[in-house]
Amino acid sequence: MCPQRTVNGSEDCLYLGLYGRPWARGAPLRPVVVTFYGGGFIQGSASFGVPPSAYPILNASDAGDMLFVYPNYRVNAFGFLAGREVAADPLSDANAGLLDQAMALRWARRHAAAFGGDPGRITIWGQSAGGGSVLAQVVADHGREGPPFRQALASSPFWPKTYGALDPGAQWRYDALANLTGCAGPRSLACLKGADVQAIRDASLAIVDSQKYGRSTFGWGPVIDGVFLRERLSTATTTTTTTTTRQRGAVVAGYAMYNTHEGENFVPPALKEDADGGTSTTSFDQWVDGYLPMLSRASVERLKELYPEVGSTELIASYSDSFTRAGLVYRDSTLACPAYWMAGSARNGSWLGEYTIAPAQHASDVYWVCAIKNRANYSLYLAVGTVR
Repeated sequence: MCPQRTVNGSEDCLYLGLYGRPWARGAPLRPVVVTFYGGGFIQGSASFGVPPSAYPILNASDAGDMLFVYPNYRVNAFGFLAGREVAADPLSDANAGLLDQAMALRWARRHAAAFGGDPGRITIWGQSAGGGSVLAQVVADHGREGPPFRQALASSPFWPKTYGALDPGAQWRYDALANLTGCAGPRSLACLKGADVQAIRDASLAIVDSQKYGRSTFGWGPVIDGVFLRERLSTATTTTTTTTTRQRGAVVAGYAMYNTHEGENFVPPALKEDADGGTSTTSFDQWVDGYLPMLSRASVERLKELYPEVGSTELIASYSDSFTRAGLVYRDSTLACPAYWMAGSARNGSWLGEYTIAPAQHASDVYWVCAIKNRANYSLYLAVGTVR
């Protein structure tokens, strides 16, 4: 496991799990699924048990036989440290975690056939930050060979506020990490490279804790580095630059899903009780200022018109509280809109779904993908409701 939260792990963590049914050389090659784990880009690990977590239910049928690849990638400061010092160092990368994923994809394309996998039929899949990782790989610059995959599936694709690698937000995180580890100074990057793993891990967690409540952010995540990620997601999926045109020609089809109420998993629970002692509107306004500090006042007023104090969630249920209201803002800006953006970025188009079965919170839809091991039980679960 890569270093994270309360687990020191090891910096020697870039391993992958490879799973599949018995295969005889000379038999037809099978589709390949490479999955990326979630965890807000601050935690998570591949599973090396049998069967692994996130093992798609389609593999429960002989008709859905596939080769399943589950790689580790670095998270938090170990995987997403940006700033001037990182940009100036030819041996450092601001999106190391995403580059770990890209390397695993190239490995799969190069070696899948030896295990019965078809290198020409690689699909990437992930949930939450794993889904965000899928989006990142879709819009990234993979060089002249293009993306080492053909299809992309993203469940609740978590795409937080994305800074440029040299933006003040990215630099603040770098400076905070250097200060918390005792590495501030002209040789801060060299100091960080030699710092104790636990010191970096603890400092990284402190940065997360300083922002996740008032600003509804985990701090660490992909940045626009001008090399691997050249454009913001909203731009990369709607423009026709040389890079995005090449990517669209390579990714054949995609699929994205989000859950109706999943934004509520990320906003402060105190919004339910107006913990500031003021009105519900005051609580919501304070949260918006922290979550979207760069919005102009005119934009904030427009946002409040689009998400009124009293409204409904896609006409499913009415609401009159700041908690649900903030949850909808968060869901659309960080999870649903990224899903929409990806839906139009594939050559043959994509499918988009909204999971509405109560409670329809973050990861509610994943059960249908990962947890049902026996296809004969589908009728039991389908009786619960429908997915639109």
